[in-house]
Amino acid sequence: MASFGWKRKIGEKVSKATSQQFEAEAADDKDLGDDDDATWVLAAKRRKEVLLEDCVRKSKELKDEGANLAENGRYREALVKWDEALQLTPEDATLYEMKSQVLMSLHEMFPAVHAAEMAVQRNPRSWDAWQTLGRAQLGLGEIALAIRSFQVSLHIFPMNPEVWKEDLSWARKLQEQQNATKTESVQALAKELVQESIPDYDFESDEIVAVCAAIAEKEKALSAAKTMVIVSASGTVETVTEQDNCPATPDETLFIRAR
Repeated sequence: MASFGWKRKIGEKVSKATSQQFEAEAADDKDLGDDDDATWVLAAKRRKEVLLEDCVRKSKELKDEGANLAENGRYREALVKWDEALQLTPEDATLYEMKSQVLMSLHEMFPAVHAAEMAVQRNPRSWDAWQTLGRAQLGLGEIALAIRSFQVSLHIFPMNPEVWKEDLSWARKLQEQQNATKTESVQALAKELVQESIPDYDFESDEIVAVCAAIAEKEKALSAAKTMVIVSASGTVETVTEQDNCPATPDETLFIRAR
């Protein structure tokens, strides 16, 4: 009968030295793998940084080129340069603000307002963007909105004399003129309605006197002659005119008064 014993573990016959050698080689392979991963991550991060730096540098070059074109009055070419720059740096609020100024010079007010709004969204702390937005809104006739934008610009940079003395002062003057014009229009409309509702008749003219006299004669004739409808017992309908000098009425046994 075979005796019972513990089963040997796998690898029990492998020498201790060989096992240690395998473990050392595995550790070296792991260190090499970790180093390769870290190197790849660093390289990818560096490539991304270089790419961003190139985009920023190229965007700045395009921005400067567009500014030079705008200063020389070549507004359309400047817009093309700035649109290319925005493809590289879409969060640059200055590019949108510059676009808005050029679009206002081209009298394209709706795109100018849109560009200024994009600038404000990307940098709400830019007093330049708020000032440009107010000017664009003023070009559209949105005086109340323009005043608010100028006030925000002054809140960010209170010591700006241009916004205070020129932009905001001019906008408030336009608002006063607009309110005065509205008041005059309302008063003129009210006066016109009053004149139309009460015509200026000449009640003492010969025509009016003649018409009144004719109406009075007609009323007098109707009051002198009273007419009523009589229905007989057999169903016959008869109209009878009662004169003031003939107060007698038909025999009630023969006729029924029906109004």
